[in-house]
This record gives sequence, structure tokens and C-alpha cells, in this order.
Amino acid sequence: MPQYNPPVRDTQFVLNEVLGLEKLTNLPGFENASADMTDAVLSEGGKFVAEVLFPLNQSGDEEGCTRHDDGSVTTPKGFKEAFDQYREAGWGTLAAPEEFGGQGLPHAIGFAFEEYMMSGNMAFAMYPGLTNGAISAILAKGSEEQKAKYVPNMVSGKWGGTMNLTEPHCGTDLGLIRTKAEPVGDGSYKISGTKIFISSGEHDMAENIIHLVLAKTPDAPDSVKGISLFIVPKFMVGDDEELGERNPVTCGSIEHKMGIHGNSTCVMNYDGAVGYMVGEENKGLAAMFIMMNAARLGVGIQGLGVGEVAYQNGVQYAKDRRQGRALTGPEDTDEKADTLFVHPDVRRMLMEAKSLTEGLRALCLWGGLQVDLTHKAQTEEERQTADDLISLLTPVIKGYGTDKGYDIATNMQQVYGGHGYISEWGMEQYVRDARIAMIYEGTNGVQAMDLVGRKLAQNGGRAVQLFFKIIDEECADAKGNEKLAAFAEHLEKASGQLKAATMWFMQNGMQNPNNVGAGAHAYMHIMGIVALGLMWLRMAKVAADALDAGTGNAAFYETKLVTARYFAERIMPEAGALRRKIEAGSEATMALEPEMFEVA
Repeated sequence: MPQYNPPVRDTQFVLNEVLGLEKLTNLPGFENASADMTDAVLSEGGKFVAEVLFPLNQSGDEEGCTRHDDGSVTTPKGFKEAFDQYREAGWGTLAAPEEFGGQGLPHAIGFAFEEYMMSGNMAFAMYPGLTNGAISAILAKGSEEQKAKYVPNMVSGKWGGTMNLTEPHCGTDLGLIRTKAEPVGDGSYKISGTKIFISSGEHDMAENIIHLVLAKTPDAPDSVKGISLFIVPKFMVGDDEELGERNPVTCGSIEHKMGIHGNSTCVMNYDGAVGYMVGEENKGLAAMFIMMNAARLGVGIQGLGVGEVAYQNGVQYAKDRRQGRALTGPEDTDEKADTLFVHPDVRRMLMEAKSLTEGLRALCLWGGLQVDLTHKAQTEEERQTADDLISLLTPVIKGYGTDKGYDIATNMQQVYGGHGYISEWGMEQYVRDARIAMIYEGTNGVQAMDLVGRKLAQNGGRAVQLFFKIIDEECADAKGNEKLAAFAEHLEKASGQLKAATMWFMQNGMQNPNNVGAGAHAYMHIMGIVALGLMWLRMAKVAADALDAGTGNAAFYETKLVTARYFAERIMPEAGALRRKIEAGSEATMALEPEMFEVA
């Protein structure tokens, strides 16, 4: 049976020592972000996940969701009761605005708890995760009346939320959507159409579900410029917030899918359902991207969360399983075989997982801090800096983070050998669950194209130039520290590969856009390596300073320095090979005609 222990100490290290949340208590929303408060949230949140959500992960996967003849859906046994506990404890309110019933804590703290939930039970965590994304869109683009009417009950967990984009004939290319919105004349619309792949589309855990739906009004342009966004509640909501009639929006079926069986991924049928426009007509895509960007950060956290729980189980199995002898001679002569830990190839997989999960944790929590600083930093310059950085790195957190989360899950399955392929051990579920994170909220190929096609050139390249400047300055400073100098040199080299790849795109992308497309995924991975390298440099500096001061648990900080060294020596050199892939151009990639791919 798998196990899970929330990585509270490591999260405390990042939030309190690396990010220094306590030093920001002068900013709005950070007043209560003391180390004591943060530690209490992490400890209690971790306990809730470990004791309530994690025990339902494997059983929820085996049972799945059930659709009934009336279109209603029942979640796996124990999910509703667990959600009741989640709601009553207020876990969904952590980072939500106080004016709508939230606690108003920094997003970094909310992201930390979100990681624990993704590790403990990814399918369950998606229900409140989708609600949070819907809240973001309504707060950004909804009217004051809409905010007051829907958001408080969504924040409390009384009501859920979804996002409805994809249709049977279109996914990323939303200009092709056919769902219609006919104006009624009283400010409402009749929404008709079919949406697919709708996570949390119908379930029994909340009293109401607030669907956010993309549709086109009758005279809208037949392109992405003609999309509007609508609130479509499962049950109509009166002025007194009392629930009324059932809206004609139903679950037509539950998708049969590879993983996340505990989440109801639905085909949703809208049969003249009553909807209310959010924001301006034909400006729905901009509103939905607010929700998408929040969701993309959340999906990056899914990659981290599944990678972390898979890693923990890989470590435990390697400690327990005896197989063969160490290459240097038997280590445990009282036993017939040594544990898997003596084998360098097993160590390789475990060290790679450890360095990536801890690096991704730092990057995701740092990203949560930037989300807050975008709105709450003291000066306009600081707010702009935070916005530039998180805009640049959102596709990296999502794309690189989920690619690596999946790699970690498969490697930890490999540690188990044949047992990793057997369901009862739990590892194959992590592989199946991790796979979707690379696909939804924009496939990782789309993330890569967003990075190189939009984010690099945005505002004259201001964000990427800022990113390079930060790395250059911190590497230069680190070279004066004996414990950090070698790491800084590795990071400088990796950053140099990223700079060279960026320049190559500038020189070769305009004349042949396929050069950019063919190299986009490799570029996203170089930036992921460099971004994690920056996080590891910062973590290594804190660890080195703590050791010099003789404070805390020396073994914890020494382990950080060794893990940073592993990342520098074994992960960062990959940047050079990725750059050479980019500079190969697109000729061979695009040379064959489609029929030449077919077997003769």
C-alpha cells in the first residue's frame, strides 16, 4: 500500500527561510503570514490531507464516479464526507479575498496546501481547484452584482465551479466553438450546445455548481473575436441567494479515461440553459484566460504533487527491498542481499526525483508570491516586475513542471520493478494520474509555443531580460562564497545556453516560423532547468548561511547543499544538448509529406 507524509519541513524552509514571508508583513494580506501562522496551516493542512484525503485516493480510483439516469453523478465512497470536512474546516478559504469570506492569506501558503492535496488525492483536489479558477474569472470580469451573488458561496465551498471550453470538434482552437447564446431580452441568455472534458462538471459534493461557459451570440464574428463568457448555474439562484429551479444543463456521460477516476470528467449538455454574460460581449476569451492562467499554475502544482508522493514511495521501497549486492562489495553481511539503495542507477532516479521535486516546490511557491506581489507590492515598479516574471514563467511551471512530474512518477514506478506495474502497490495510479497534467489547460506543446511565441517578445522582451539580469546578479554574488561558487558557475553556463537559444530564435525565427515551433519544447525545458537552478542557488545560499551560523538541523542544510550539487552536475548540463536541438532547426522535422509517415 502506498504512503504519504506531507513535506512540511521542506515547505517551511521555502516559505520562511527562502521567500521570507515574515519580512513582508507590511503588505496587504501578509499581516498574518507569520512563521507561527504558516507552520500551523501547513501542519494542520498536512494532517487533514494525510488522514482524510489520502486514504480515499486508491479506493476512489478503483470505484470512480457513477452517472445516474437523471444525469446526476455520485462521487466515490467517502468523497462527499471528506468534502464536508474540507468545507467546515475552511481549507478552501485560505487565499480567497476577505470581503467574500476568505482568509486573505498569501497565495504562496494556499499553493503549499494545494500541493499537499494534489499529492494526497489529485482527483479530489480538482473539485475545489476548478472552483478557485472560476472565482478568479468572476472577480476579474464579473459585475458587482455577480460577485456578491456567486462568489461568497463558492469561496465557502457551499457551491462549486467549473470552466467549459472544449467541444467535440475543437480544443485549443476555441474560435471553432459552436455553443450558442441567444439573448432573451431581460439580460439573460439561452445557452445551447455540448461541452466535453469538463472536470467536476456534475457531482454530489456541493449544493450548486456555477459553470463558466464559452459561447457565441447570434451576430458574433466567427472567430476567437466572437466568444463571450457566461455564468450558467446548475440551480437558478434567487435574489435572496436561495436555490430555485434546476437549469437545463446536465451531464450526458462521464468520460472513460486513463486516470483521475475519482473526478467526474463530464460531457455537458446545455439545452437552452439560462446564462448571464460575464464582462463584455465578444470579450470572453480574455476573461477565460484569467481563469486559465490560474489553472495553469494549479496544474504545475499537480505535477509537483504527484511527483512528490511517487518519490516518497520510491524511497520507502528502495529502503525495504533487498536485491543484489553493492558494486563495491556487500554492505549488509547479515542479510543475503543489500537494499536497492546501494545501486547507483536506483540512486540516480531517486536523486533526480529529489532535486526536481524540491526545486519545483520552490518555483511554485515563489510563483504564488509573485501572484500576490503583482497586486500588493509597495511600488509600481515592484508590481510590474512580479507581473513580468510570473507571466513569463507560468507556461514553464505548467509545462516543465508536469513533464518532470510524469518523469518522476514513471521513474519511481521503475524503482519498484515488476511491483510498480501491479495496481495494489499504487505506483501505476500515479503514472496514470500524472499523465493528464501534461495535456489539459493547454497541452505542453501549447505552453511551449506560448512561451516562445508570445512571452519572449512581450513588451520588447522586458521579462526575459529581467530574468537574465536576476540570474547574472545572483550568480556574481554567489561566486564570492566558497560553498556556492561551483554551483553558480554551472548556473551561469546553463543560463548562457538559454541566452544563446533565445538569440538563435531572434535570428532564425522570423524568416522561418517553423524554426521556433520545432525548438519550442526544448526551449521551455532549458528555461525550466535555469528557473529551478535559480531556486536551487537561493536554497543553497540559505543552507550555507545556516550552517555557517550553526543554527537549526545541520543535516537538513547539508542535504540541501548535496542535492543542489546533484542538480548542478547532473541536470543543468542538459541545457547544452537542448540548445543544440534548437539550433538544428526545423528542416528535418518538417521535411516529410504526411503520406510518408504511413507504413508502406
